[in-house]
Amino acid sequence: MFERIFRLKEKGSTIRTEVIAGITTFMTMAYILAVNPFILGNAGMDRDAVFTATLASFIAIVIMAFYANLPIALAPGMGLNAFFAYTVVTQMGYSWEMALTAVFIEGIIFIILSFFRAREAIIDSIPMNLKHAISVGIGLFIALIGFSNAGIVIHNDATLVSLGDMSSPHALLALAGIVITGILLVFRIRGALVLGILATTLLGIPFGITQLPEGGLVSMPPSPGPVFFKFDFSRLFSLDMLVVVFTFLFVDIFDTVGTLVGVCSKANLLDAQGKVPRVRQALLADAIGTTAGAVLGTSTVTSYIESAAGVSEGGKTGLTSLVVGIFFLIALFFSPSFLMIPSEATAPALVLVGLFMISPIQKINLDDYSESLPVFLTMIIMPLAYSISEGIAFGMLSFVLIKLFTGKWKQISVVMYILAVFFIVKHLL
Repeated sequence: MFERIFRLKEKGSTIRTEVIAGITTFMTMAYILAVNPFILGNAGMDRDAVFTATLASFIAIVIMAFYANLPIALAPGMGLNAFFAYTVVTQMGYSWEMALTAVFIEGIIFIILSFFRAREAIIDSIPMNLKHAISVGIGLFIALIGFSNAGIVIHNDATLVSLGDMSSPHALLALAGIVITGILLVFRIRGALVLGILATTLLGIPFGITQLPEGGLVSMPPSPGPVFFKFDFSRLFSLDMLVVVFTFLFVDIFDTVGTLVGVCSKANLLDAQGKVPRVRQALLADAIGTTAGAVLGTSTVTSYIESAAGVSEGGKTGLTSLVVGIFFLIALFFSPSFLMIPSEATAPALVLVGLFMISPIQKINLDDYSESLPVFLTMIIMPLAYSISEGIAFGMLSFVLIKLFTGKWKQISVVMYILAVFFIVKHLL
């Protein structure tokens, strides 16, 4: 049956290899089960219910496994959940119900775009250096959130930000977690982020930071009721909703397509033209996962670059991603274990995910200032303005204006002109 569905021999793989690859991928991305409820909980959402909303990951993964037959797993995306909680809700002041509505609309639009191949066309029109810069900027933003959650970096009226109290048990526990996880990464231990979170959580028990659940470590999955189908369509046709939906769309497009290309390249699955096989099916899995996730009560579901860990173990087919999905289902019955994890234990994962996300900086051309200045503004504005969308706006606007006034207008695509006008109107209004 597995041979018939996943064509294992044709891909040069076996059931054993695919299962091991799937377990490896799950271990490298399972931190999302602890981090996502924490981040969305900061937006006012019920953390127990958000944990169960992870079921959206299983829905998306099943489609990726059987329809696209690719070894790529999906889950609520880091960066996108940060934009959801810290920009749309905390900074812009909207309700989490409004943010969920924006995610739902994004998913519907993605489903439509997947059928018309519009997402691939959009990707082709954006300069490569800006694509890399967005990833780097989000990485810096996520790392800042991790340091802030641990009290390592705090607000200061005089200097904007400053170092927190390094003698506090909270900061010390987070720093210990960073060191522990870093050592695991150096030794290339599979699941280093998860093991780091676990070790830091256990270390927090004697300090009274980690509170053990009273009902045990295993239970039935929490009810998703507090966040299930909680939409707010009152601002459906407002400019604010348009801006939020567009930003979700924009960030998710680059995150997904970049992951698909990177993972498939590592697995030697790209065709002779360098294109991702069954890319439309893969993008549809992402789109349906996002829509289902919004209904269940979580932020945008997207493809995970951690899938490369499973590919490194030999995963080549959808059976790898199916194994990941099964483990996500099993994890639902261990919600007390994941939800007892303190913010000081998830902070190291956030910091190190930030490290992973800045790797594209190696591919950026810094010698051409018409390229490097927009790149720099994109990267630096995201953490300084505490906003992913503002970083994107500064990067795109500066790119268009610098190219236009230095005689390099031919390097600007029509889509970039449209996006620049969009951001100008948004800030003027």
